[in-house]
Amino acid sequence: MNNDPISTFNRLRPRLQGIAYRMLGSPAEAEDVVQDAWLRWHKAPHDALDSSEAWLVTVTTRLAIDRLRSAKQQREHYVGTWLPEPELSGSPPTPEQMLERADDVSVAFLALLERLAPEARAAFLLREVFDADYGEVAQALGKTESACRQIVHRAKAQLQDDRPRHSVPRDAQLRLLRGFADAASSGQLGALRALLAEDAQLIGDGGGKVPSFGVPIMGDRRIGQLFCAMHRRFGDAVRYEVVVLNGQWGLLRFIHGGLESAQSFVTDGERIQRVHVQRNPDKLARIAAALGRELAVTHTRP
Repeated sequence: MNNDPISTFNRLRPRLQGIAYRMLGSPAEAEDVVQDAWLRWHKAPHDALDSSEAWLVTVTTRLAIDRLRSAKQQREHYVGTWLPEPELSGSPPTPEQMLERADDVSVAFLALLERLAPEARAAFLLREVFDADYGEVAQALGKTESACRQIVHRAKAQLQDDRPRHSVPRDAQLRLLRGFADAASSGQLGALRALLAEDAQLIGDGGGKVPSFGVPIMGDRRIGQLFCAMHRRFGDAVRYEVVVLNGQWGLLRFIHGGLESAQSFVTDGERIQRVHVQRNPDKLARIAAALGRELAVTHTRP
């Protein structure tokens, strides 16, 4: 065992942050959980622990479960659709690394996890994303291995229908989004519809802070018209930037230089099937700060 508690914690911090963020869908709340885990680690009897990693994963998981229970109660009163807060990251150096990260931290995946109860979400993530064995899952949840197997099995069945069935090559996704950004920037409805699946969905999160739709917008025509409406109203003041959001290519939309939304996409490599539009200013603040930009002020729906 590493005799330096600080070095041990810092080595494991990315894993703990990853667990907490996937549990909560909020970088700030995840950081709070990891900080709480650090405070407990600081007071822990390190020499008496069989495994520092197991101890820290258990503490972080249980703290995240408690916080998610409270968050779910608050989200019941959330105005409109709740979507995770996206994270801006640099493009990974290889397509393999990008696909590996995108599979388990995409906005679509985190939104899908909202279906699960807190303990089921923790068990599923530890087993399916972080490759923990059932003994480790049982320790983290304080349950038997048999019970954890059942929890994970039910969680997988609950998510199965809406999980991506194949990975989209990085280059194909990038070409698709660049084409979409070009068409949106010039207000070309035909080109937008050609890039959208006929039954595409757009889901927006305004958090009650800016206008958004309370239900998904359905169909290539309606979604294309929304993007064209932005072009008609703001013209060249609207700009799209292709970035990596949660391990996948996404778009940031700027109006008069201010960040207006972060847009994540689900595609099959040929057509866009779903668009998640994050417009809640509270959930855009970290990205704007990282870019050194202000937030846009607009009352237009996405």
